[in-house]
Amino acid sequence: MDTLETRSRDVQQRTFCKWLNTKLEANGYPPMTSLVKDLSDGVRLIQLMEIMGDVSLGRYNRNPRMRVQKAENVNKALEFITSRGVKLTNIDIIDGNLKLILGMIWTLILRFTIADISEEGLSAKEGLLLWCQRKTEPYKEVDVQDFSLSWSDGLALCALIHRHRPDLLDYDKLDKSDRYANTRLAFQVAAEHLGIPQLLEVEDLCDSSHPDERSVMTYIASFFHAFSTIDQAETVSRRVEKFAELMQSVWVSRNDYERRASEFLHALEDIQNQWSASQFDGTYVDAKEHSGSFAVYKQTVKRGWVIEKQDLATLFGNVQTKLRTYRLKEYIPPPNLSLSDIDKAWSTLLASEAGRSRAINAQIRQIKETLRKQFADLANNFESRLHDISVDLAQIEGPLEAQQQDVQKIQERLGELSQTLDVVAKAEEECNAANVEENDYTVLTHQDLVFEVELVVQSIAKKMAFIDNQIVSRNMTNLTPAQLEQFESTFRYFDRDESNTLSQPEMGAALASLSIVYSEEDMDYIYDRLVEEYGAVTYEAFINFLVDITEDQTSLEQLRESFRGIASDKPFVTELDLRLAQLPPGAIDYLREVMPNTTTEGGEPEYDYDRWLYDVFA
Repeated sequence: MDTLETRSRDVQQRTFCKWLNTKLEANGYPPMTSLVKDLSDGVRLIQLMEIMGDVSLGRYNRNPRMRVQKAENVNKALEFITSRGVKLTNIDIIDGNLKLILGMIWTLILRFTIADISEEGLSAKEGLLLWCQRKTEPYKEVDVQDFSLSWSDGLALCALIHRHRPDLLDYDKLDKSDRYANTRLAFQVAAEHLGIPQLLEVEDLCDSSHPDERSVMTYIASFFHAFSTIDQAETVSRRVEKFAELMQSVWVSRNDYERRASEFLHALEDIQNQWSASQFDGTYVDAKEHSGSFAVYKQTVKRGWVIEKQDLATLFGNVQTKLRTYRLKEYIPPPNLSLSDIDKAWSTLLASEAGRSRAINAQIRQIKETLRKQFADLANNFESRLHDISVDLAQIEGPLEAQQQDVQKIQERLGELSQTLDVVAKAEEECNAANVEENDYTVLTHQDLVFEVELVVQSIAKKMAFIDNQIVSRNMTNLTPAQLEQFESTFRYFDRDESNTLSQPEMGAALASLSIVYSEEDMDYIYDRLVEEYGAVTYEAFINFLVDITEDQTSLEQLRESFRGIASDKPFVTELDLRLAQLPPGAIDYLREVMPNTTTEGGEPEYDYDRWLYDVFA
């Protein structure tokens, strides 16, 4: 009687026989035609175990004629299976018990094909099912709930192929109602283009009210193993791409620093040349004009330079901190562009300013000398102490926690210094009351000092926020450097008030810029939850919220293996290799620019990725 059990047994017999034949034929053995007959003498079973276990079982009866010889072969194979942790009971192979033979083969399939499948902590059947569900989720006509009826219309098979290789079939143009054509197409494409043998017949899926689960699982497992190779290749390319993006971002920051530092130093030199060429005509009006021009310079140009000088120090420090965070080689600026060179040029400027101020003030003799000295002593002392604080802030280095403590100490010093501003303000008021407008002993005003104090306050706040964020970033080992760079820059951009926190609108805009969009209700819930947990949406809260989106790590060994994968194990990589790995054009151009290379006789550059990685991580 043609029962469901009988039909399932027939399907399993065909499917399992084809599955075993793929192992035999790949190793030069002739295929089997009957599981009962061909396995009964144990010869094929031993051959299969040697193939699956990648080991020799030693001597056995290759042409057994007597039952005892067949039994010896069968027992040798079964003992090997048991040694691999597979439990078998009452396997009657010699007498051809088909039901027990199918059960044994299914156990082998589970052990050698399905057991190693893992997806998000799930393994074997559950892991394979979750993998199928995740891969077919974007296809609305597909709903994989099992390894039986879910595969009866061929659409799930087509969806798996299209998800990984959209070039092999056009899913949107499929006739979703033609289950036979869809199943036949999936079988054909898998066999011809993916190397997946057709273990099932179209009728096994389309004509059965309940397709055999074990046979379907055996076939679907072949898709998992075939596509896992593609996924690994994509991971290799993505890792190289992200590292190239990181290095490119550092390269951009370095170029920005060098350009701005060069322009800054030239501007300082130009203004000093102008002062040296300037002449007085000896009149009070001319002296007042020089004085006014100099005051305008201090209130506009110089303030811009004060900001630029601080920004250059911050930019340089950020580059170095980022390189140290990712254990990359320290950045050494070109000659005459280091922070010490900038400080020397700034000191020279300050000296030139003082000389300029004295030259102007020499034209106005009625100014009370005592008030000048009194105010100058206070202002210069304040500026000197403020400058010391700025220098100490710029020179902070070492472990991030130690930097954090140093910044807090500097913050306390600034608070104590700021309390003396009232004394400076009072001395300036006395000078104004006496119509003392110029001072040979200082170029500073109370307003200048307030401005510089505000800049230092902002610099301290920025430095503290940057260190806090770097601590958070350093601890996020499950994110790639490129991801941390992207998340950090996004956070900084939308932190409009530089409070190192995000309001709810700012957080929504930041997430939207990362293509993460929530409903207003969900956004309210997420924001309230983060505020409840962290007190505010800080950088740490923002990064922790994004941490489960993606994760990767960058190391010298990972990148060397990634480049080796792109280069097909060659010690060098070519431009064609990079393009075949589908890296973005900008990443390819950058890698070609920075990697050392040699030219072959045919004129094609060969890039030494191993030497470049060593230089980067040294």
